[in-house]
Amino acid sequence: MTIVTISSRYQVVIPRDVRERLGLKPGQKVQALPFKGRVELIPLEPIEAARGFVRGIDTTVPREGDRT
Repeated sequence: MTIVTISSRYQVVIPRDVRERLGLKPGQKVQALPFKGRVELIPLEPIEAARGFVRGIDTTVPREGDRT
């Protein structure tokens, strides 16, 4: 377990081992969420990373008669 200190400006440094395990880069954005009495930092991925994630999805679905 790694312990960090909150600075007088409410800043924290993410330890190197955590940054490396998550692949965090300088300037990368993270979302900070309060959750059950703790703060969770969720790395945000650029929208380009989602490109092609539904490739190969089955698009054969029944359509209503007035939709084509």
